[in-house]
Amino acid sequence: MRDYKKLDVWLKAHLLTKQVYTEIVPRQSTYSIPLNIVEGCGKNTNKDFAHYLDNALGSAHEVEYTCYLIFDLGYIPKDKYDIINQEINEVKAMLIAFIKFLRNEK
Repeated sequence: MRDYKKLDVWLKAHLLTKQVYTEIVPRQSTYSIPLNIVEGCGKNTNKDFAHYLDNALGSAHEVEYTCYLIFDLGYIPKDKYDIINQEINEVKAMLIAFIKFLRNEK
C-alpha cells in the first residue's frame, strides 16, 4: 500500500481543491482528483493504481472546463481564472507523468 500523503501529486491536488472551494465555488469534480489518488494508493498493482490516476485526470479535465465556464459566465475575474487554470494544468501534468511512469515501470 502507498501512503498518499507522501505523493506530491496528491498534495498539489489537495491544495487545488482547497483553492477552488475557497476562491470559486465548491465542485465535486475538484475533490474527486485527490480522492481518486487516495483510492488508487490502496490498490496492489501499478496497473490498478494507474487506472485511478486516469480517473483523477478525467476529473481534472472536468474542473478545468467548469472553471472556464464560471469565468466565461462572468462569475470570476480573468486574473483569478488564470491562477486556477495554471494550478489545474500543473496537476494534470503531474498526473500524466505519474501515469506514464507507472505504465512503463517493469
